[in-house]
Amino acid sequence: MKIKIYTKTGDKGKTSLYDGTRVDKNSNRVEAYGTVDELNAALGIAKNYMEDRDMFEIVETIQHKLFNVGGELATTKGENFPDRIVEADIEYLESVIDAYILKMGANQEFQFILPGSNHISAHLHLARTICRRAERRIVTLSEHDEIAETLVKYINRLSDAIYALARYSETHQELIHFKK
Repeated sequence: MKIKIYTKTGDKGKTSLYDGTRVDKNSNRVEAYGTVDELNAALGIAKNYMEDRDMFEIVETIQHKLFNVGGELATTKGENFPDRIVEADIEYLESVIDAYILKMGANQEFQFILPGSNHISAHLHLARTICRRAERRIVTLSEHDEIAETLVKYINRLSDAIYALARYSETHQELIHFKK
């Protein structure tokens, strides 16, 4: 038996959420979890350039969590989603941020840099900007639907974690100085 990936149920601009609810494909909810999916794909590209096993495993752990984020966003009954983002997930990201900022050097953390000194940092910086867009989409969704506070917090912390990984992985840095 051949498995078909098309169902034809979305041909008129509607899609089903995890809980079976039908919504427009351009709804705030679909925009939010679609952007999280895009983020996951961008992290997958970055991961393929990583030779550092610890960084690779961190990104892979994050990718697994992003499936949970997407699943939680893809249901209107979030309390019924089995793998919700919890405070421990946020604490994990904070430990990653702290560890990589420490490795990088404390006085390096808040400078503006020109992204893209190598494949890893370029792809991580792209993922960071997608993460920020996902955060904006989730905040927009939360203005109309109830979204768990931990989910918003996780995505916010995730962009910081990706930033720390990107900065750490740069082979050279072109600092940007603003003139007044």
